[in-house]
Amino acid sequence: MRFGMAVTLSLLMMLTAFSGCFGTKDSDSVKEDTPFTFDKDIPATTWYHYAGGIDALNSSAVADANITANLTSFNTPFWANGSYYGIGMTTFEPTMGITSDNNIYMTSWGNGPAGSTAIVQCTGLIGMTDLSEYSCANVYDPIAPVANSNDPYVYIDPWTDRIMKFDMHALLGMTVEWSDNEGASWSAPTVATSYSVQDHQTIASAPYPAALHQTTWVFCINGNWEAPLCSTSFDGGNTWSPEVPGAPLGCGSGGLSAHLEGADDGNFYRGNPSCDSQGYAIYKSDDGGYTWSEHVLPTEESGKATTWNAEEAQVGVDEESNVYAMWMGADNMPYFAYSRDQAETWSDAMMIAPPAGLSGTGFPVVTAGSEGRVAFGYVGVISNGSGTEAWHGYITTVTDAFSDNPLFTTVQITEENDPIDDLDDCGYNRCGGLGDFLDMRIDVQGRVWFALSHNIAGDIGIFASLTEGPTLRGTLEPLPPIPAGGPSTVGL
Repeated sequence: MRFGMAVTLSLLMMLTAFSGCFGTKDSDSVKEDTPFTFDKDIPATTWYHYAGGIDALNSSAVADANITANLTSFNTPFWANGSYYGIGMTTFEPTMGITSDNNIYMTSWGNGPAGSTAIVQCTGLIGMTDLSEYSCANVYDPIAPVANSNDPYVYIDPWTDRIMKFDMHALLGMTVEWSDNEGASWSAPTVATSYSVQDHQTIASAPYPAALHQTTWVFCINGNWEAPLCSTSFDGGNTWSPEVPGAPLGCGSGGLSAHLEGADDGNFYRGNPSCDSQGYAIYKSDDGGYTWSEHVLPTEESGKATTWNAEEAQVGVDEESNVYAMWMGADNMPYFAYSRDQAETWSDAMMIAPPAGLSGTGFPVVTAGSEGRVAFGYVGVISNGSGTEAWHGYITTVTDAFSDNPLFTTVQITEENDPIDDLDDCGYNRCGGLGDFLDMRIDVQGRVWFALSHNIAGDIGIFASLTEGPTLRGTLEPLPPIPAGGPSTVGL
């Protein structure tokens, strides 16, 4: 009996031991699901983070920053990756636009007929399933092309699809031409202004009431005045009003303005230094560009850049006319704030660079889609101490900007061995095809497109985007995937 009991106890102990071993193996193989559990690994060039560069995947860092994460509803992560697609031509300070026919356009300095500025149309990019489906070609070919512009500029009216080609000529004046049929034909050029000095132009439209066109058009320029000068067209660009100050009288902001933006409520916005030049401000017109008010941004903590980016306070508006501002701080990092009351008041500023070790950024641009969904573009560098720097392009998106702790997703659009430039100060000055500024828009599917230049490839124009990620328009869901582009699309 004692022998039988001993055998039984021995077997139970052995089974318990084996059970413990098997149980440990099973528990080790089960990983707890988190909002960042995807069906594939997160790319090394994708970061999920909170304001201040706090890594959202690092629970200790999140706790140390006293962040209460609420990754639900619209503030939820999506698997994301970035890439870029060459246009086959060079560019200089590229501007861009997208039509409802899913064509994407970019300026190409000097590559049009008779040396004019080409308007490059890329078809097949939106919704492509294979790289062979997209192609790019110049569509600006009028009978008498306007001479090449010192500052090329294209803008597409999001309410009418009118493509506006806006040229500055050796500081002497401005001309505008437009196409209402995807570039198949162009209007005769009209003189927007005929006197000097005219420089650093920007143009936009908005559904502000106009007697002779569906939208009102406004442009602003640097005219050697204390602030930008602005002009309005109520007939689609055929005639223009005399230029008026684009800021309150006595404003000492300087004349260089970031991109104009028109809102669904008819307001126009633009950004540059504040009137006292100590920070940045967004300037608003609610009367079709005739008068402008100053709305100072919350730059007390960020400070103001001391580089070329000191002139760049960029602005975007979403489909509900909420306003988003972006600027570079004294630390050469990107900051953003939002307003839900037409720029009257602003949220606290948020630093939006990823936890990637960036030592500097430049060339900011911002755009928005559905309410609270925003995309930011910029170039950034990780200093290696060797004197040869690697500047890459970055896209940061947020799908709930109004959350108490919004989640930011940042993708690097170039691989580590494929920088767009290697000059040590590229993002702080004029730099190759980047010129003075970049541009960014969101297509009807909700995918963001970022226009910039691959300088190492020979200043080739590129559209950067997300191969996968969140939709920034309509239902919040994963974007339909598109194939990665990369060096092969710029001849590298």
